[in-house]
Amino acid sequence: MDVHRDPRINYMDCDLEEMDTKSRKMQPCEDRVDSGVDSLKEDEYRKIVEEMENLSLPNASANPKGMCEPWTEEVTEDGDTYLHLAIIHEAEEYAIQIIKQCQNDPFLNRQNNQRQTALHLAVITEQPHMVDRLLKAGCDPRLVDQSGNTALHIACRRGSLACFSVLTQIQTQHLRSVLTFPNYSGHACIHIAAVHNYLSMVESLVQLGADVNAKEQCSGRTSLHLAVDMQNLELVHTLIALGADVNSLTYGGYTPYHLTFGRHNSEIQRQLYSRTAQELRPMPESESEESEEELSSDDDCMYDDIQFCGR
Repeated sequence: MDVHRDPRINYMDCDLEEMDTKSRKMQPCEDRVDSGVDSLKEDEYRKIVEEMENLSLPNASANPKGMCEPWTEEVTEDGDTYLHLAIIHEAEEYAIQIIKQCQNDPFLNRQNNQRQTALHLAVITEQPHMVDRLLKAGCDPRLVDQSGNTALHIACRRGSLACFSVLTQIQTQHLRSVLTFPNYSGHACIHIAAVHNYLSMVESLVQLGADVNAKEQCSGRTSLHLAVDMQNLELVHTLIALGADVNSLTYGGYTPYHLTFGRHNSEIQRQLYSRTAQELRPMPESESEESEEELSSDDDCMYDDIQFCGR
């Protein structure tokens, strides 16, 4: 089987971490699928291909304990093992041989320089059948990449329903902890699925046990706050139907209703107004206003011409 470069190497997607908190616009970002393999010189690349083609794996029955051979220590300058490379280039026969030889061996959880496991790469390259094999062979779905994303975070960001289904049906003993994991930007899987408007995935996550009112750790916004930020009426309706708390407060004391001010979708504002507790409808006083009042009443203030927020 020929090993080839994956033509889908430049994946463009929107990343929750790239949301501009002022403009609320999603900025495009690029998934680096192969950890830099495409940057290898041609002779280096051909050498790796030849080594993989000449790779001789003993019969799995001859190694019942799953102890892997010295070739498992071979890595590229980007930290990719033969298993990483086989999955990146969709060399399925090689990947299957390696997985069979290394059942329940730590080798399956080896991470490259971007801290991606073979499981991460199988999700990125949309290979649910390989995700299935890796999980059954002992891959740990709790491991995170350099951005703190588990394989399930990636499936939620990419909207990969097939990979999502496999990840939530195999090794379910780890599922509840994975559902609550925040990545390094503070976002759980439900926040990522909501931001990318994968409504069926949001519903499935809640049915699987994800907290619909979970707060992202940056500012304490729930998925409902995020839906208002994006002015997504359909997502607002879906989250409310799933039991989202309209009175949930961000760390700054804002309900989802407060975030409708100055936005164009009056229907979202109307829907949230009728559901928000009356005492929570007024906008909270900002800390800057309180600080300004304190400063203006301070007799010891030396500079009475200092302005805050242009006042």
